[in-house]
Amino acid sequence: MQKGAIMKVLMSGDLLELYSTGKCRRYKEVERNPELMAGFLRAVNLMILVKTVNELKGFSYLHYEQLKYKWSGLSSIRLSNRYVHRLIFTETSYGIEVELIDIDDTHYGNKH
Repeated sequence: MQKGAIMKVLMSGDLLELYSTGKCRRYKEVERNPELMAGFLRAVNLMILVKTVNELKGFSYLHYEQLKYKWSGLSSIRLSNRYVHRLIFTETSYGIEVELIDIDDTHYGNKH
């Protein structure tokens, strides 16, 4: 990796719409909750600024983790300490490119 390079964050579809416009039919719960929306924007902006995903570990409030079992191969960060919503993403082998997959609130077995 080049010195000073930033991590590449790829977004498409509903997550790109939410990030770009602050609105998205699929993520109405996040859109309507100022704390979750601010957490989403903060998380994505931070991912854009750091050089590697390992730097996310330095921000304890994100609770960055590589997932296991049915979520194996994916990683996540928390949008808010008050809610269980997590931003789910994949990492490349180079560790400098992530693809945002989903916002999920069932990671810890929550049932709605």
